[in-house]
Order: sequence, then structure tokens, then C-alpha cells
Amino acid sequence: MSDNEASALHYGVKILHDPIRNKGTAFTEADREVLNLRGLLPPRVHSPAEQELRVLGNIRNKATDLDRYLYLIALQDRNEVLFYRVVMNNLEEMMPLIYTPTVGMACQEFQHIFRKPRGFYVCSHDRGHIREILQNWPHKNARIIVVTDGERILGLGDLGADGMGIPIGKLSLYTACAGIHPTQCLPVMLDVGTNNESLLNDPLYNGLEQRRSRGAAYDELVDEFIEAAEEVFPGVLIQFEDFGNTNAFRLLKKYRDKTNCFNDDIQGTGAVALSGIIGALRISGGKLSEQRLLFLGAGEAGIGTADSFVAALVEEGVSVEQARKCCWFFDTQGLLVADRKNIAPHKQPYARKQPPIDNFLEAVNILKPTAILGLSGQPGSFPKEVIEAMAKINERPIIFALSNPTSKAECTAEQAYGWSNGRAIFASGSPFDVVKLGNQTHVPGQGNNVYIFPGVGLGIIVSRSKRVTNEMFLAAAHSLANQVSKSDLLSGSVYPPLSRIREVSALIAFEVAKIAWSQGLAEREEPADIMADIQEHMFQPDYPHYA
Repeated sequence: MSDNEASALHYGVKILHDPIRNKGTAFTEADREVLNLRGLLPPRVHSPAEQELRVLGNIRNKATDLDRYLYLIALQDRNEVLFYRVVMNNLEEMMPLIYTPTVGMACQEFQHIFRKPRGFYVCSHDRGHIREILQNWPHKNARIIVVTDGERILGLGDLGADGMGIPIGKLSLYTACAGIHPTQCLPVMLDVGTNNESLLNDPLYNGLEQRRSRGAAYDELVDEFIEAAEEVFPGVLIQFEDFGNTNAFRLLKKYRDKTNCFNDDIQGTGAVALSGIIGALRISGGKLSEQRLLFLGAGEAGIGTADSFVAALVEEGVSVEQARKCCWFFDTQGLLVADRKNIAPHKQPYARKQPPIDNFLEAVNILKPTAILGLSGQPGSFPKEVIEAMAKINERPIIFALSNPTSKAECTAEQAYGWSNGRAIFASGSPFDVVKLGNQTHVPGQGNNVYIFPGVGLGIIVSRSKRVTNEMFLAAAHSLANQVSKSDLLSGSVYPPLSRIREVSALIAFEVAKIAWSQGLAEREEPADIMADIQEHMFQPDYPHYA
């Protein structure tokens, strides 16, 4: 047998082990003949719908959500089209499994549940060779990178290289929710070590056995990675994800005007929270400029939300200085006041000339906010007394418990509605079940960044924009808010249902792409029909044809 004949015989076997091209039992009789698959599969040909039924049955029979996560990741590793068909057709059921809250549990157990490598690892030892090793990535058409250094995974803290589950999960959502083709998605872990003692002492930990790099060594690694990524994948969009506060703000400031990048924890969270506030005001009445926001937590998400709120007010004609006066922050040291020593640069614009307050309930009673936004990662930090105080101050108090995962939420949906006698306008970062209170049914809004980042990424990719601007995130927030229907608001939800996420993402992409073309940032000619062009770019979970 010649080498060519042997290669032809093994071609089908290779396809069976290629998750992008594999169809499993859905290979047709003609496929099997052409690809030399006869005998390598059970004889019956199943339709994709029948395959989906099998997958759903297996998932629903698993004992725990972590078991369901592992089953789904295994499916993704062997048949990506079927994986996305299942996720897209059952998004409200599947998203909590492939992302928050289950992905948090998966990251905490990552070294113990590791089975097959997925994504790309760059570590401190790769200095000077990053461009070379990026060439090892099999898909040369990467259009978006989600990169983390694992220092602040959700609200769980430093998980080092085990944080890889986050870029993998985020990019799964880019495909499921906005149709970015799986081969265009590249998850990256920058492994610079970890300060998590339990990981350093675990013989199964997969990352570098060293404490975190800081200073020049860290910056030089990030610089080299950014430069290499842009060279190997020209025009690629880079999303910074779950970096610690120490690095997140300064890296965004450093790269945003010279690299096609954004930070989802700052800008994505800011946009989705702003959209929720706009939606809440459609329920409660009142103007954006009349709001008084009290944030619990002054990290990336909190400051990002305040910055987005300020940008929206400036768009309405309010000065920056006046807009910032609508925002108050309460962090681990109490109320953020101007005479505090050593205020971090990202907090300084929001430090107020006000006597110190070291009790959050007292801050609520004194400041009388219209909304409290929890972005602290501290579970239970909106106790009954705080919710009752908010309900006494406001007819329809806005209560956003946005910390992820669910275990870190400042209060539950049931608590917010129950303690406010059903008057709270509630949203959370991770999903909560519908709450029935007397004759009322409350549908909690999920202020998850999945409503924002997939659409923004799609708009950037379709337009081939060279930069991501603040105007794009502001437009995304308004687009999302405009897509909340009257029936959504009547149920108490300030976000559209997840079942509409592909439509939501396409409309956000439309607004983002329009800005790219209007600001001269796009590297391709504007099409006659932008929306048709966007929809044409969106991946559909359909099997390829071989015969």
C-alpha cells in the first residue's frame, strides 16, 4: 500500500477525532463511504435532533452541576457543532453550566478534573519565545483572544493557572451568543505564578510552582504577549479577563489607545449594569440624572459601572464633575472619602468630601440612595436591615446584587423581594429562580456581561475595527436597554430573556460596527446592509457536507 493510499484510509479516522469536523453518528451513508468510515461507527445514522436528545438525557441524569459541566466539556472536545447546537437550543439551561456559577466550581477543582488540554498557556519561562510558540496554535484565523492571569477569578480570588476555565467559558459564549466561529476563538492563560498556598501545596496543580511575578518581569511578559499576538494574528481583538485590580486598570490604560483590546470586568460590567439601571427607571420612573448610586465594592466592576453611568450622563449634557456626584462608594475601609490616605488611582475621582462612615447600613440611611449595587464578592452583605432601609427611602428600591458566582451574591432574589414587600427592582450577576410572593411573580434580571461582550466582539470583528472605544460600550448599553420589552418590565426583569441573546448580540454588533465605520476605525469597506452582513458572519451549528 502506498503512503497516499494509507493516508486516504486514515482520513476518516482523523475526522472522527477532530471536534470541528466530527459528526459522530450523524455521518450519512454517503459520508461514510467517501471518508472510509464504514465499520468505525454504529450502523444507524442519527439526525442532529436525535443526537441532541441523547445529550440532553445524559446531562439531566447527572447528579451534580459539576458532572454536567464535565460532560459538556467532553462533548465540546469531540463534537463542537453538536455542543453548540445543544447550548444554543437550550441556553437558559446550559449557560449556568458552561459559565457562572458552575465554571467557578470547575476552576476551583481544575487541577483535579483536568482531562484534556484546551486553550493556550503562556508562562514566565516562555519569555523571548512567545511569538514562536503562538505558531503552535492550530487555527491561524484567530480573531478574538480572551486572556487572564488567573489572579481574580470571579469572586473566588487567585486561582492561578486553574483560572483557564474562564477564557474557555467566555469564548464558548462568544460562539453560542454571537456566532463567532469556534476556530476564531483563542483562550489564553498567562501563567505568572500564584499566591494561593493551597494550590502551591497541591501536587496536582498544573501551573508554575512559584509566587506571582510582579513589576518589570510581569510587564515585559505581557508586552511580549500582546506584540506576538498582534503579529501572529493580525487585527485580533484581545479581551482582558479577571486580572487583579493592581493590573487591570493600568493594563487597560496602557494598551487601549494602541491595541485592539478591552477589559470586560471594567467595561462590560459597566455597560450591562448601566443598561439595568436604565431599565429599572422604566419601572420606577425618574431620570438618570436624579439617581444616587451607592456601590458596595470599589474594584474593577464598581468603578467600571460608575464610569459608564457618568458617560451616560455626560451624553445627556451633565458635566463630568456633576455626574460623579451621583456615585458613592463603600469599600473595605468604609465610605470612600477625600481625606483617606493612599487612595488607589482608579478610586480617586469618586472620593467625596464627606465625614467617614464605617457601616454600610448607616451609609444607606445618611446618603439615601435610589440604588445599591453590590460588586464586592461578599455574600450576604445586603442584609434584611439594608433592604428594609432602601424600601423605606424608595417606593421602588433598585437592588443589584451583581457579584459572581451565586454563592458570592450580596443577597438572593427571594431576600430582596421578600424584605421589600415585593417592591424591589432586583438584578443579579448569576441566575436566580423566579420568586412567587403572594399573588405576584417576580422574574429576577440577570445582569450578566454575556448581554454585552459577545455583541461588542461581533461588531469589532465584522467591521475589523482597529480599536474598542467607550462610545461602543455606551451604545451597547443603550441597545440592550432598548431591547427590554414591556412584558419583561411587567415581570420585574430589567433584561431581555436569554433565549433572545443571539438577536440581542446582533443588534449590539450593529451599533458597534456603525461606530467603527463612523469614527474611521474600520479596516474594511462598509457594506450596503450592515445587519445582513453581521448575520452572514454568525456561526450556525450545522454539520459540514462531505459527500
